[in-house]
Amino acid sequence: MKDYTNENSKILILVFIIIFSLQKVYSQDQNFWSNVRFGGNIGIGFSGDTFNGVIAPSAVYDFNQWFSAGLGLHFGYTDGLNFIATNYGASIITLYSPFQELQLSAEFEQMGVNRSFDTDVRNNVNTISQNYWYPALFLGAGYRTGFVSIGIRYDVLYDDDKSIYASPYSPFVRVFF
Repeated sequence: MKDYTNENSKILILVFIIIFSLQKVYSQDQNFWSNVRFGGNIGIGFSGDTFNGVIAPSAVYDFNQWFSAGLGLHFGYTDGLNFIATNYGASIITLYSPFQELQLSAEFEQMGVNRSFDTDVRNNVNTISQNYWYPALFLGAGYRTGFVSIGIRYDVLYDDDKSIYASPYSPFVRVFF
């Protein structure tokens, strides 16, 4: 498990170096902050006895009219009848728009997951706790209009037992100002 995490850390560091070296090349002629867009996701959900909340700010740097890359943070909390989970982490996202209405994306997300389940085996309640890191690599496509993109993404590293998502497919709404 540590070898897998170390490998992910090396990949993450390499991507940071590439992004920041590209930033130096493009920012020599113009102001860096004029090419940065901020956005993210805020969500609250209720169903039956379950509450779910997510906050995920992010920022991307526009290298040109077609390509953007950036970083994001993520914090989520779920509280159900016999289930509590907290997840937190960071992501690296790249966006490519071959033409204005289409946005293709690749996003690597590393999430820390803390969750506990109460099992009721004939009224003898046991609690199962899990703490682990979970990587996800999403490839997505969406329709873009102005600051908003709507689409679907697919987690190519999806693990049914460890993922915080119910399916490898997840719809998205991205907003970057």
